[in-house]
Amino acid sequence: GPLFMLDQFTQRRYTSMLFELRAEHRNLDAAIELFIRNRPDDQLGITRLKKRKLKLKDQISILENLLIPDLNA
Repeated sequence: GPLFMLDQFTQRRYTSMLFELRAEHRNLDAAIELFIRNRPDDQLGITRLKKRKLKLKDQISILENLLIPDLNA
């Protein structure tokens, strides 16, 4: 788990960031589906969207790890 405790202000800010990132991740899912349906040949565009989604997933994981202490620690 984290070696430091987050103060409440930081915790609230991270939590709202987490909600925003999760929402964006969900929206991106729908956007990718739509994109593939409309422009199946645009591999570059599809790859770019999928990379963006992976980056979001990484950011979400980092925030989750900060906010939710590892119970196994």
